[in-house]
Amino acid sequence: VRRESDVPIIVVTSRDGQTDELLSMSFGADDFVAKPYNAPVLLARIARLLERTYGGSGRSAVLERGGVRLDCDRCVAEHEGRRVELTKNELRILSLLMRNAGKVVSRQRIQEELWQTDEFVDDNTLTVNVSHLRQTLASIGARDFVQTRRGLGYLVL
Repeated sequence: VRRESDVPIIVVTSRDGQTDELLSMSFGADDFVAKPYNAPVLLARIARLLERTYGGSGRSAVLERGGVRLDCDRCVAEHEGRRVELTKNELRILSLLMRNAGKVVSRQRIQEELWQTDEFVDDNTLTVNVSHLRQTLASIGARDFVQTRRGLGYLVL
């Protein structure tokens, strides 16, 4: 594969010896994960490898929309010269909505972005997270920045 492409390669295997890892890396693998593995850790490794390989997913570290500036690297939102630190979930929700500005983002998609799991997450948990985000944004004067589209999801304009 390496002769034909620079595509990222992660070897996921039940073989866990140092020799196996060394051989995989010497043949061009970018990472090596032995089973059993932790799925969230594997997903994080994939994300970092893609970011290193392709310079991120095309996402800017700073997003701006409707007078709100979101610095994803510093987890800070700014509006009219006022700034506030965001929690991890607030950052993820706001980033997703701002990357899709003008479009309704479904509750399901937001939940997938937040929890990245097939496990059931109480629907009320998302409502609480969005409510906290709204309160946080209101504290810097960005009231009504996150809008609800009943039965569909949320958006920022």
